[in-house]
Amino acid sequence: MSLPHTIPKRFVGLDVHKYYLVATAVDADLNLLFGPQRVQLANLESWIAKTLTSEDAVVLEMTTNTWQIHDELLPHVHSVTVVHPPHVALIVRAQVMTDKIAAYQLARLHAKGLLVGIWVPTQEVRERRALVAQRAKMVRLVNQAKNRLHSTLHRHHLALPGEGNPFAPPLRNWWLSLPVSVLEKVNILSDLDTLAFAQQQVANLEQAMLSLAAQDERVPLLVQLPGISLITAMVILAAIGEIERFPEAKSLVGYTGLGAGIHDSGLTTRTARITKAGRRDLRAALVEAAQVAANTHPHWQAELARLEPRLGRNKAIVAIARKLLIAVWHILTQQVADRFAQPELVARKMLKYAYRLGKSRRPQGLSASAFVRSQLDRLHIAQDLTHIPCGAKKKPIPLPPSSQAG
Repeated sequence: MSLPHTIPKRFVGLDVHKYYLVATAVDADLNLLFGPQRVQLANLESWIAKTLTSEDAVVLEMTTNTWQIHDELLPHVHSVTVVHPPHVALIVRAQVMTDKIAAYQLARLHAKGLLVGIWVPTQEVRERRALVAQRAKMVRLVNQAKNRLHSTLHRHHLALPGEGNPFAPPLRNWWLSLPVSVLEKVNILSDLDTLAFAQQQVANLEQAMLSLAAQDERVPLLVQLPGISLITAMVILAAIGEIERFPEAKSLVGYTGLGAGIHDSGLTTRTARITKAGRRDLRAALVEAAQVAANTHPHWQAELARLEPRLGRNKAIVAIARKLLIAVWHILTQQVADRFAQPELVARKMLKYAYRLGKSRRPQGLSASAFVRSQLDRLHIAQDLTHIPCGAKKKPIPLPPSSQAG
């Protein structure tokens, strides 16, 4: 992010907006060198060439087009630091804040080393995050359309025609024939079309995520954990990026916002609720995984039974989510099996993952059972397992012998 063995002479603060930015520069003694300058983003390239030098340390807050501006600036300046807006707000509590003041304050704080930059993700991580975010938007659209359709039924005291999926295509005509007003029928048609569109988009986006998962050897490591599906694993990996940037598990917990707030001053020490000062998508994925784990996995069922009487269910689930996140850090860092892994349950999850990938996406076109065995051997578990249990009504699926057996 910075040129080696050089010291910046100017500190440039940029207050970035959708179509323009405001720039101000100061020196190490906080003397104003130029600005405020209002620059249209359409003219950013020429402004950079005319105004900035390799002795400029630039700082800007995270916003919609930050990464594009970061990439344009980086080859021409000493360094580019991106900061999280709430962190700046904690330092600067101004009653009046304008574009000019914001750029000036950023430059001054940066000159005195008071700003901590956030990690700049690679282009690959940015694209993965965009894919995950787009799927989340489409899932919300699906849920909103379904809720509106259900609301129509409740409002008119109408019952569904039977069991099964009430939004299946064969029931489209049933929805359109409901005894409601003409305008409500227009809304129903709109919601049905929205639902069909959003569901198709979710399917398309998940196919892209499947292709990415097939090329990422970290995904099976996460899938072994209870409550973490292929899609959840992709959400976690997109949010984390490179696990190496977290030197210890508590760093990842803090990044996710699942750590407790602490007040320790004088003779007073107390903890508060979780900080939520982190990636919301990662936190939501872990809480959802914790809900599933607490209902299905013996260890986490016992953990919920231990924590719930003292904390209540919601806080107990958050505590389990934090423990799962710590497990994620150890698994990705050490490439090992979960310490609470139950071989048969892991084998079943790997089988489901193998089926979801499909033969064309599995390495070397392995069969599902051969893929499961390769992943179990990778985790150094279940060497003696010969069959994958598939439920009471299905026959167990035979596993190839382990290369680590005996």
